Amino acid sequence: MIIGHQKGRETKEKIRRNFGMPAPEGYRKALRLMEMAERFNMPIITFIDTPGAYPGVGAEERGQSEAIARNLREMSRLNVPVICTVIGEGGSGGALAIGVGDKVNMLQYSTYSVISPEGCASILWKSADKAPLAAEAMGIIAPRLKELKLIDSIIPEPLGGAHRNPEAMAASLKAQLLEDLSRSRCVKHR
Repeated sequence: MIIGHQKGRETKEKIRRNFGMPAPEGYRKALRLMEMAERFNMPIITFIDTPGAYPGVGAEERGQSEAIARNLREMSRLNVPVICTVIGEGGSGGALAIGVGDKVNMLQYSTYSVISPEGCASILWKSADKAPLAAEAMGIIAPRLKELKLIDSIIPEPLGGAHRNPEAMAASLKAQLLEDLSRSRCVKHR
């Protein structure tokens, strides 16, 4: 079962996809798909690319925090292999809501953090201009997160990034996922 965020590429598509920020209904749908995957003993692969969950009043009224919390709890109880990969931006609880797995990978140039560097800088230094300093302090890049053992693998990207050579990136990603799935199939799951 493949589940992921979609940000969109062009303005109209980004607006239609809410810039990759899911509403609670999106997280509930993802959970239904995960439960279905478990029922049919299928591995789950998630692709994370979100600045975070949608922060609107309506989303909060419809239970955004509950939907995220439920996904965290239920994903930790799944008995099928779950492989999560940050393919761009992994922001806040919105990323974690489909990011609990047996293996967590990141593309080489992706980021994963609890808050954006601009948001962190605005809180700590009252200025978004300090975002580079915040990013360094937070350690949001793949090598630092691997060093801290927060992720399992870094998937190399083609020269210039994944968008420059999608075919080469797909081949790298496929190789990593096949390796992860063959390993995870051989171990007893939670």
